Amino acid sequence: MKLHREATFGEVSNDPLQLGSTAIPSIREDGTELAISYLNPGVAALSTCTTGRGGARNYSNRESHALTAAQVSNLKAAERHADKIGLPFTRMISIHWQAAGVPLAGMVKATGRFTDLLAKALARHGSSTAWLWVQENVPGVSQNKGGHCHLLAHVPANLVPLVTGLQRGWLRRITRQPYTARVIHSKPIGGRLGLEAGNPDLHAANLEAALAYMVKGASYEAALQFNLRRLDPGGLVIGKRCSTSQNIGAKARMAED
Repeated sequence: MKLHREATFGEVSNDPLQLGSTAIPSIREDGTELAISYLNPGVAALSTCTTGRGGARNYSNRESHALTAAQVSNLKAAERHADKIGLPFTRMISIHWQAAGVPLAGMVKATGRFTDLLAKALARHGSSTAWLWVQENVPGVSQNKGGHCHLLAHVPANLVPLVTGLQRGWLRRITRQPYTARVIHSKPIGGRLGLEAGNPDLHAANLEAALAYMVKGASYEAALQFNLRRLDPGGLVIGKRCSTSQNIGAKARMAED
């Protein structure tokens, strides 16, 4: 099965693991330009994507350079659970926080505010959602570098125009600055709306590639454990490196087992 030609953020490959890339490919090139979204399924709290020592109180200033194997496992399990509860990820949104004027230490809060606005907008129109995100930071001066967030979310096809019409305004509210061109990039999984219903197998293949792109900043150990075919430096991140909505987090999954 071939991926949709527009799903340029990742491709299935049988090539050996590629390590030590000098830089993450251009966000435009990968179909993951600058974007953001904080989807909250109406309930609210975040499910932190964490393992290791320390509680939530440590997250605001914790530094990390890669996703751990446990974090990758949690993200993959969350994606499966989103599909199980009828909220499959239908959209990939990326946001270039550095280009929007948000400092590295403020990315997590900014992403949280955005997802909250998105979730509330969808809830007002009778829709629940699920989401997961990963923060990255690649040193550089171009707009394709620096602190940014990638997010997978469930956005019903009929509400996509609503979301795309509101998201730049959300960014202005969050940053308190005028919108900067190319800060947000948002596209449907597989390149077309409604693919999850019209061609579930093709949607699943493209979603698998999208998630592989999301976790490309994993540690070498995680890459070996999950047979990741692409591995790029994820850079220094302050605070949470990844997160999921509460309805697909570890507690929600355990409650359904």
